[in-house]
Amino acid sequence: MKPYVVGIDIGGTNTVFGIVDARGAVIASSSIKTLKHTNVEDYLNDLHDGLTRLMEANDAVDKIHGIGIGAPNANFYTGTIERLVNIPWPTPLPLAEMVSEKFGIPVAITNDANAAAIGEMTYGAARGLKNFIMITLGTGVGSGIVINGQLVYGHDGFAGELGHVIMKRNNGRLCGCGRTGCLETYCSASGVARTAREFLELRNDESTLRSLPVEEITSKDVYDAAVNGDKLAQEIFEYTGNILGEAFADFTTFSSPEAIILFGGLAKSGDLLLRPIRESMERNMMPQFKGKVKLLLSELKEADAAVLGASALGWEAK
Repeated sequence: MKPYVVGIDIGGTNTVFGIVDARGAVIASSSIKTLKHTNVEDYLNDLHDGLTRLMEANDAVDKIHGIGIGAPNANFYTGTIERLVNIPWPTPLPLAEMVSEKFGIPVAITNDANAAAIGEMTYGAARGLKNFIMITLGTGVGSGIVINGQLVYGHDGFAGELGHVIMKRNNGRLCGCGRTGCLETYCSASGVARTAREFLELRNDESTLRSLPVEEITSKDVYDAAVNGDKLAQEIFEYTGNILGEAFADFTTFSSPEAIILFGGLAKSGDLLLRPIRESMERNMMPQFKGKVKLLLSELKEADAAVLGASALGWEAK
């Protein structure tokens, strides 16, 4: 068996790619700009040039078992990207086939949260776990569900959109998916910033956040204020953690996971977020599940995580 795989993570701004060995060590990585390519053929040529240079420099030409790609709205079954929000390429885009033809190497593709779950199972905190849920807390809320050691794709490849479980049925926040009240609108990094703006508007508490232009407040600003003892900022994390805990208690009834693993910028908030999640999760849990579900943080290094997650899919590429 060839000793390496390639992981490619396609983001709206940058595409990061790397060569990974069977132990999960990133041998080398590089990136190209995604957004500057209005034409997908130009993008593929640029990707081919960059990745070929990387393989040549690391004696990996003819040693790649497969290529794994993580991309928004990518469908594992069809190998296509079904919908692109920020990139002006035509969809559905048969990207797995196009990349495979370009390199002469088998390619598998899935969405970025599923890629993170596969990476965690192959190299990280979920090694040895057969039942877990991966939750990515970034600009949005993504998820990958693993049951009996298998990632759940559903009949059409789109299973695992837990960020779009509706948490508020009445007067919920408008979501990018077109519905209202989705988990993502409350518990993503942008959701935390929305909560901050709401709290500042509706309440009169003193807060260092009031010194910032309200429309420019980020989740990082809220975190910094909370760490420095700002009571309103701490309450924002309580509010966020409470909603996540309610959601996790509901998710547990569906697949009885051994663990829920958190990944992404917001997950780095530590006990500010983890404590209210744990308390809310246990408070809302059905009795037979209480105390059984571990809450874990990803063990993948943030810098490598996207490439590692995608690369883990490369071992399965046929």
